[in-house]
Amino acid sequence: MSKKLCTALLASAASLVVATAVAQAATPLVIGITTELGTIPGKAIANGATLAADQINASGGVDGRQIKLIIEDDHLSTTDAIRSFQRMVKQDHAVAVVGTFVSEVALALEPWAARLHEPYMITGAAANELSEYVHADYKARQYIFHAYLPAADLARAVCDASKQTLVDQFHMTTAVVMSEDAAWTKPLDAGYDKCLPTAGLKVLDNIRFAPNTTDFTPIYQKIEALHPNVIIDGWAHVGVQPTVQWAEQKVPIAMAGINAQSGSSVFWKATNGATEGVITGNTSAPGVAITPKTLPFTDAYQKKFGISPAYSAYSTFDAIYALKDAIERAKSTKPLPIVDQLAKTDMVGTQGQIAFEGPSDKFTHALKYGPKYVTGVAVQWQKGEQKCIWPLNLANAKPAFPSFVKLPAKS
Repeated sequence: MSKKLCTALLASAASLVVATAVAQAATPLVIGITTELGTIPGKAIANGATLAADQINASGGVDGRQIKLIIEDDHLSTTDAIRSFQRMVKQDHAVAVVGTFVSEVALALEPWAARLHEPYMITGAAANELSEYVHADYKARQYIFHAYLPAADLARAVCDASKQTLVDQFHMTTAVVMSEDAAWTKPLDAGYDKCLPTAGLKVLDNIRFAPNTTDFTPIYQKIEALHPNVIIDGWAHVGVQPTVQWAEQKVPIAMAGINAQSGSSVFWKATNGATEGVITGNTSAPGVAITPKTLPFTDAYQKKFGISPAYSAYSTFDAIYALKDAIERAKSTKPLPIVDQLAKTDMVGTQGQIAFEGPSDKFTHALKYGPKYVTGVAVQWQKGEQKCIWPLNLANAKPAFPSFVKLPAKS
């Protein structure tokens, strides 16, 4: 081979490599978002992903590639969600799928993530089974990350908050647990039963109701007859109706626990202010600087969408950034390198320090819980504003209740 021909071939090969790299950089990085757009937490997932993608793209993308989100509404249907998931993987070639706050939907998608070897980050659903599923067969199911707290940890957070606020500050001693009948509330209620007594609240009864319940009067009458100091709830699919009826009927019992929909400012308008005095666990709250990233996120979210973020917006925003970092560290968009780096995530997020439990933990690939990682906050609606009442070091208000709520006599 002549020297001239050899030089020409090398130049051609180099040009091909450069052209391939340029073409790849110009190709968007597709991330699928599966969510329930007709709900407050579901819409927040789409919003959180959109804000993260916009910021990342404005800063140069992921290794020079712009993120393209494919946002699809699963309409709270496992069938629609599975079809959407398959389409995102096979047709859209998504490098990962993110989303859903409905545990039943997430549980239906997990086997498909394992079969298709697709990184899947669950950012709102809370059933313990989501991460226990990964633990049971790690090699086959390592593609799944429960990028939110399992219900057992959510219960711990409610109990920790209740101890330092309801018990220590208001001397409450009794509670009734009132939860929607859903996959995520079974372990939540079990967690409540275990930790509320330790926090100082005796559980007088556990009441579960169908999510399509429209009249909560009989339930509230039953609870009133027991004379508890507080109702500890577990609601996500519902929220408006029981909250409105609690206020309209002037149920003389404080309302706390997890009312997921009330975490967003849109809930005030949805309930026409009936949420006044309601306490809910949330990822964070406007004005609360859990980390240096929290306030910039909440400010940017409110500016872009005109409302405060629901809990699932924080977790989704952090998940997109964790995915970006994993891809850049892996220097690959192949599933296993991404999964390997996601498992090593240790970054400051909007919720706290973001890291995932390892294969030996019962809740494999769930967010780590605790003061050094993520605990969430307890938020109370006061005069139309969300106020943080726990953790005490982050609190910007003390608990206050509507006049119709009967508080224990001071000892």
